[in-house]
Amino acid sequence: MKTQSSLAQTATGESSHRYGAALPHTALIAIAIFTPASGFAQESSHGTASLAAEAAALSPIVVAGDRSASLGAPTHTGSNLNLSARETPASISVIDRNQMEARGDASISDAIVRTGTVSAMGHPGNGGSSLSTRGFTDSTSVMRLYDGLRQYGGIGVTFPFDTWSVERIEILRGPASVIYGDGAIGGVVNVVPRKPRHGPIRNEVQTTIGTDNTLRQGLDSSGSLSDTVSYRLDLAGNRADNWVDRGKSKDATFSGSLQWDPTQDLSLRLSHTYGYQKPMTYFGTPLIDGRQLESLRHKNYNVQDGVIRYRDRWTELDVLWTPSDSATVQVKLYDIRSNRHWHNAERYVYNTTSGMIDRSDNTEIDHDQKQIGMTANVVLDGQLGTMPNTLSAGFDINRSRFQHANNTYTGSSGPVDPYDFSPGYFQSDEPTIPRYRNDARQYALFLEDRLRLTGQWALIAGLRYDHAQVSRDDLVQGQRAFDRSYSNLGYRIGTVLDLTANTSIYAQYSRAADPVSALLMLNPANSQFEMATGHQYEIGLKQSFMQDAGAWTLAAYQIKKTNLLSRSPTNPSQRVQVGGQSSRGLEASINVEFARNWTLQAAGTILRARYDDFDEPSGSTTVSRQGKVPPDVAQKMANVWLSWNFRPGWTAMGGVQYVGKRYADAANTLELPSYTSTDLALRWNVSKQTTISAHGYNVFDRPYFTTAYYTSTQWLYGPGRRFELTLNHRF
Repeated sequence: MKTQSSLAQTATGESSHRYGAALPHTALIAIAIFTPASGFAQESSHGTASLAAEAAALSPIVVAGDRSASLGAPTHTGSNLNLSARETPASISVIDRNQMEARGDASISDAIVRTGTVSAMGHPGNGGSSLSTRGFTDSTSVMRLYDGLRQYGGIGVTFPFDTWSVERIEILRGPASVIYGDGAIGGVVNVVPRKPRHGPIRNEVQTTIGTDNTLRQGLDSSGSLSDTVSYRLDLAGNRADNWVDRGKSKDATFSGSLQWDPTQDLSLRLSHTYGYQKPMTYFGTPLIDGRQLESLRHKNYNVQDGVIRYRDRWTELDVLWTPSDSATVQVKLYDIRSNRHWHNAERYVYNTTSGMIDRSDNTEIDHDQKQIGMTANVVLDGQLGTMPNTLSAGFDINRSRFQHANNTYTGSSGPVDPYDFSPGYFQSDEPTIPRYRNDARQYALFLEDRLRLTGQWALIAGLRYDHAQVSRDDLVQGQRAFDRSYSNLGYRIGTVLDLTANTSIYAQYSRAADPVSALLMLNPANSQFEMATGHQYEIGLKQSFMQDAGAWTLAAYQIKKTNLLSRSPTNPSQRVQVGGQSSRGLEASINVEFARNWTLQAAGTILRARYDDFDEPSGSTTVSRQGKVPPDVAQKMANVWLSWNFRPGWTAMGGVQYVGKRYADAANTLELPSYTSTDLALRWNVSKQTTISAHGYNVFDRPYFTTAYYTSTQWLYGPGRRFELTLNHRF
């Protein structure tokens, strides 16, 4: 058990609803299943063929990674038991600060998709934060956390967004309800900020300039103010014109924390973070006669006065007490506030008769969200008979309030020519007034235990009970719309067997639940349905080799989710809860320093995601989508990153990211094509204190689409080719 407060340790790696060497042979086999003989850019044409048949058509390559991704380092997202990635019976990826800096990842989403197992599907309606992994999508199935805390947002979360103040990002794939409650069948992404450090004060400044009038600036300062008090301060700001017309964006982040260690056993940290964003007001590009025209790649059909604005504030008091070598108590008190505003023309449809782009859904929305809560946890090391045992128990209690104002999404700013037009201004005859307010009172009890049966074999089990009381007030009619309670019991049982000191195999079964909608955006209709439930089987292998200069992992899983919402077969205007969705797949990653001054990191996944039972309306009837792939699910993904220190102080780097085809609709008639994006970088360590880096992103300027908007015929282009030059100085 810890003998020193982890809060006092030096931070590692210092450097749809609207809005709501030779490598082990096993390593070669693992990677072989992810690379088609003719390249990743080819799509499988056999649809529902088994994964075994698909893997048989693939040929091997050798890939590798770096020393930074140690399987023996503790992670905090997969368990409350202070286990390392190797000791946890689940798939965990860690993106450390060194990786983010080397790859030039300025945004959280960019860093996440580098894992090769998660794709981004963010757009203005979901705050730009939605993700897809293991066949499941959006914030109700892929949860995002900040320093282990969860915000029950109406549209997910809009903070954090910038990587400057981030120490690492941990990604747990598969159901995570045992740790974080409902809404995590696909997985959890935990963004961990930099913490105060003890020692002399150190400062860091960074400036980036780039194409599209890009400017980024950052300041970091940390150290001891006295023998018992330390601090951390991070400031960052960004602005850019981006890749579409009238695509200006800007943001700013402040993060400060003060830590007091009155004794060796007690530590208190007070943190406050504020984020401000004005993202570009781009809602996608419409299909023209059923296809996308590259000539419209840079067009923005929003109005001249379109606005998106997010303000987020997180305040936290973290108390850690280690009364003995065998006991740790941690308590967190937190207050989260978010205010969001949209004022845009959001829907664009090509009119085949007039040849114009018809614009509608002029939408103005205000969100006012508050959440206060407390979470506490105790970890005890002991014995169960003669067997070492670690037990964790705790609770979480919080209250959230969410007020929603809108103009009923009514209004039009008129049609425009696809190529030559004046954007015009926002028009709506409906007032923007508060429409409803949702309140949620929640509590959870959770328990985890790790029993080491032998020196090499351990059992890990967890249990969590969640209860939520949700009410909605209709602010227009002045009456209570509904009052409803939800509860769920999630659990996980797994085992880890150490084959050698560096190799382990694991298996687990877990059960989780997802709400039918974002909890704070439940309406009278969907509030009547029970939570969607899911379960997962997973087996895997994790191994370090070459004296920890390399590590690789392999996982196979199957997830099934039931109680999806579907249309009634006899009455399309009514919804029933009968649907089902499943996925099964393989994931592999490998990181190795395979030769002197050479490192390679790679990860990939192939999966098979399907609707098992799902009907949706089509005209006056309903159509079964059984066997279809859910929208926004990429069934193949991969990422490779190579680094070469070709002379002292100089490093050349490059990477390729591949995302397979996805569908924009449940009928699978509209296909978002697969894409491959290539990045290059060169870094010069001028001195121990100063570094200059040059980055090129999407250097071949390949056009691609990240997702579709709420309408399946309006797709969002990803960024084009861009270059950045960064100066970093520490003193």
